[in-house]
Amino acid sequence: MAQTNINIRMDEATKIAFDKFCREIGLSTSAAFNIFAKTVVREQRIPFALTTEVPNAVTLAAIVEAEDMQRHPEKYPSYHSAEEMMEDILHEA
Repeated sequence: MAQTNINIRMDEATKIAFDKFCREIGLSTSAAFNIFAKTVVREQRIPFALTTEVPNAVTLAAIVEAEDMQRHPEKYPSYHSAEEMMEDILHEA
C-alpha cells in the first residue's frame, strides 16, 4: 500500500508530552496516529467520548461538599432512617 504524509499542528508542550508517552509504551508517534486513524475508519466513530459538558457552579459545589463528607464524616449529621432525616430537616426550617 502506498504511503503518504500528513502534517498536524499542535502546541509544543502537547507534542513533547505525546512523544514521551509514545516512547514509554514502545510506539512511535506515527504509529500512535496510525492506530487512531485505523480505529476511526474501522469503527466509523471517534474512539473516545467528546463532550463539552462542564458541571455548573452548583454541581461543582455539591461535588466538593460530597468529597469533604467522605474525608470528614464527623462534621456531618448521620441518620438511622429517612424519617429521622426528614424530622431533622423540617425542624431546621
